[in-house]
Amino acid sequence: MTQDEALSILKTGANVFLTGEPGSGKTYTINKYIAYLREHKIEHAITASTGIAATHIGGMTIHSWSGIGIKEKLTKYDLDKIATSEYINRRVRKTKILIIDEISMLRAGTLSMVEAVCREIKQINEPFGGIQVVFAGDFFQLPPIEKRSAEPKQTDLLLEEKIPCFSYESSAWAHLRPMICYISEQHRQDDAEFLAFLLAIRRNALEDKHRKYLKSRYVSDTNFPENITKLFSHNLDVDRVNDGMLEKIKESSKKFEMDSIGSPNLVTTLKKGCLSPEILILKKGAIVMCTKNNLKEKFVNGTLGTVVDFDSITNYPIIKTRNGKNLLITPMDWGVEENGKIKAKITQIPLRLAWAITVHKSQGMSMDAAVMDLSSVFEYGQGYVALSRVRRMDGLYLLGCNEKALQVHPQILEQDNVFRTESERAQEIFNTLPKKEMREMHKNFIIALGGKWRDPKKHELSDLEVELPSSSTGRLEQIRTKHKNAYRKWTPEEEVKIVSQFKNGKSIEKISSLSGRQVGGIRARLIKLGLIEEK
Repeated sequence: MTQDEALSILKTGANVFLTGEPGSGKTYTINKYIAYLREHKIEHAITASTGIAATHIGGMTIHSWSGIGIKEKLTKYDLDKIATSEYINRRVRKTKILIIDEISMLRAGTLSMVEAVCREIKQINEPFGGIQVVFAGDFFQLPPIEKRSAEPKQTDLLLEEKIPCFSYESSAWAHLRPMICYISEQHRQDDAEFLAFLLAIRRNALEDKHRKYLKSRYVSDTNFPENITKLFSHNLDVDRVNDGMLEKIKESSKKFEMDSIGSPNLVTTLKKGCLSPEILILKKGAIVMCTKNNLKEKFVNGTLGTVVDFDSITNYPIIKTRNGKNLLITPMDWGVEENGKIKAKITQIPLRLAWAITVHKSQGMSMDAAVMDLSSVFEYGQGYVALSRVRRMDGLYLLGCNEKALQVHPQILEQDNVFRTESERAQEIFNTLPKKEMREMHKNFIIALGGKWRDPKKHELSDLEVELPSSSTGRLEQIRTKHKNAYRKWTPEEEVKIVSQFKNGKSIEKISSLSGRQVGGIRARLIKLGLIEEK
């Protein structure tokens, strides 16, 4: 199934499990759907199973969103307490679509608890209280962390199922019966032989030729190019290597501090999930990695480079990528948005030192090259995650590899065949529908949720038209003689600047004159950023 086919199915309002191999474009498809929901004014919740994944997608953990926190079981008392929390109740009631990313790392019991909370608050006896649910992830990657706590008594539990490992085994998944959209595109690896090798691991079909192919990438611990990122299992090893290498560079350092606004608890969560540190210290010659996607500037989460200079005006770092391109790296945002408003946001240079990084934090990255030692892998999926970060085989430098690193979970291997078959069936059904009928389904879903339908054929709006009220071009030009930036899209740099000015006591009128934007535009932006209340 293609990304476009999956997106079209999502737009019908079907409950969906969006899956595919690493690099197939799962997150890209989810982000396109989120943009579509925003365009049509539909309330949605963006969540993920872990803090890092939530930060990548601009949401919060599903544990925080649902109010279950770190609970491992849900009693009737717990459920009543969560459902009567005004904040959680309002959040869930408003939500029409719930997105859960990296579903493979969510325990079955946790998913069942989330489902119970949604049903209790919505007071609708349907799975998740009738919310459209979108799962995204790949079960071949890192599995849930198994809890070793004592088994609770069944009489204490609201949910009487014996908690299995994977979320697709839960009663919540079974009752929801999501449609499977298995994306078959590939946008990370462009090396056909390497792709075939990864597919052989995924299908548990490794042959001697594949093992021989892998052995061609073995190196000694001193025989690999300098400035290639090393993957470690533990943070202590990563910090030791990065701090030590930076110290060796005899250049003056530049310090970049993270800025933040919004709810302190959400800010703390964002900081924990962000791959860029709160205080980023760089020097010329430092090896760095981009920590966010920026298609306009042509870098992605995982792009490697070397700091070659700092901009003479802004002091922002200039990096040289492995393909020889120089890029000026400016601050970017990581935020949590709820009901169309930003609840919390952090802003930092989207870089981190990259002599070393953990395998866990590499999940979701596309890396040009990496040095890794897989000789101590103990969990299914760890080796596959590490190997599939690299774009091409010639970017892989292997210090060691045990047999476990090349194995996938036998249960997932079997279940993947089920997912593929169901996806093919869904693709056949939807491909037989006329385009006009599909558009009508998209329209009906938006209208049913109380959204504002925009016919894509009639409303191909530019960025300017989306923000611009119905006024003539002449009127706009007249306004811009006084406010040069009126109705232009906000940049991260502008937002950082007005936040700083507002926090330093400047009035909205003064900020307006300094920024070249209208007072109303400044006020609206400050409301969206959560700095002032809407009257």
